[in-house]
Amino acid sequence: MFTPHTREDEKEMLDAVGVPSVQDLLSGIPAELRYPALHLPSALTEQSLTAHMHRLAAQNKPLTNFIGAGMYEHFIPAAVPALSGRGEFLTAYTPYQAEASQGTLQTIYEFQSCICALLEMDVATASHYDGATALAEAVLAAHRVTGRSEVLISTLLHPHYKEVLKTYTRHAGISVYEVKVKGDGTLSAADLQAQLSDNTACFVLPNPNFLGNLEDAQAISAAVHAAGALLVAVVNPISLGVVQTPGAYGADFAVCEGQPLGNPVNFGGPGLGIMTAKKAYMRQLPGRMVGIAKDKNGQRAFVLTLQAREQHIRREKAASNICSNEAICALNAVIYLTLLGPQGLKEVAELNLERAHQLADLINTIKGFHAGTGAPFFNEFLVQCPVPASQVIEKLESRGIAAGFDLGKTCPQMANCLLVCATEMRTQADLQAYVSALGEI
Repeated sequence: MFTPHTREDEKEMLDAVGVPSVQDLLSGIPAELRYPALHLPSALTEQSLTAHMHRLAAQNKPLTNFIGAGMYEHFIPAAVPALSGRGEFLTAYTPYQAEASQGTLQTIYEFQSCICALLEMDVATASHYDGATALAEAVLAAHRVTGRSEVLISTLLHPHYKEVLKTYTRHAGISVYEVKVKGDGTLSAADLQAQLSDNTACFVLPNPNFLGNLEDAQAISAAVHAAGALLVAVVNPISLGVVQTPGAYGADFAVCEGQPLGNPVNFGGPGLGIMTAKKAYMRQLPGRMVGIAKDKNGQRAFVLTLQAREQHIRREKAASNICSNEAICALNAVIYLTLLGPQGLKEVAELNLERAHQLADLINTIKGFHAGTGAPFFNEFLVQCPVPASQVIEKLESRGIAAGFDLGKTCPQMANCLLVCATEMRTQADLQAYVSALGEI
């Protein structure tokens, strides 16, 4: 082991933090976990290590997945990983300079074009870390545009999005308030109207919301704009095959998690932050956007047209300093959308709608269980159980089924509630197996 620090360096650092030795510095770590008492096994040969890893992998239980809650299992055509896994894409880091690879810039341009068409919005960025950070950036942009300091969000915005938004706004002079929902799990128009004021920068509308329910987006948009505020929509990109787009109901900013577009669930990441806006707010978007120009020979050239980040402009003029794009995830998304096309995406969305409603109807035939809230929903829905949701999850896991998301984890009053998702990946046999397992509880 090599360390560049001399004993004099170590003493100077220890004196600065006020401890006499490195061992005292590490006293918070149990002694049995500190070097050299790590009790590591002897080194293995490559053959032995490979066999050991296979044994560990064999302990994983394959479960039929009915969990959604922000990350969704969809079929990914083989061409998606085959193309995005090519060396020129897989090894490329996010492009910084205008003279970056034309191939990389073109894929970003195509991604932006597909996203604008999908959401029916004017402009899209080259992507962001995930849906939650894209939302936070959209809210900050709305704050800059309006000069107002209050933000309203639906109670049924995804809990993780709420936490990220509150972290971003905590020291930005922005106050975040929640708007309650009705008994059917959709927004209360009366409460929204009552809370809108001349200091409201924007309202954040999740559609579908965290329970999978669809909102009256047109009416909400009209109310928000009548108050002089901006509308920030949070959508499921697959749902746009059958659900009204943010552009159609006048959203000023629209964001989403792009993981469902050709990216695997991967134990929860990485995600793909998608951010779009009306053209009037283009210069408020963080990160970068790729456009088309001509080179000195008059040939088509892709260039970084807008670069509102601190590496390209003065720091105080940067929209954000956290805006690296998820280049490979965005590439997966554009390949997926290109392969499916508008009709293919519509068919996938219809299958999601169909499977989720079939499962809900079947669950409603089981005594003690109730699926849905009475509101329209897309591919996931609330299930009220006669026992704690954690018990349902445990019992179905023993039958090879991941039953859903325990809503008691986010709201203790909903300990008997499951959030259940059924995408096009779930067959009729999967739905019947799920219902049969529930019926035995």
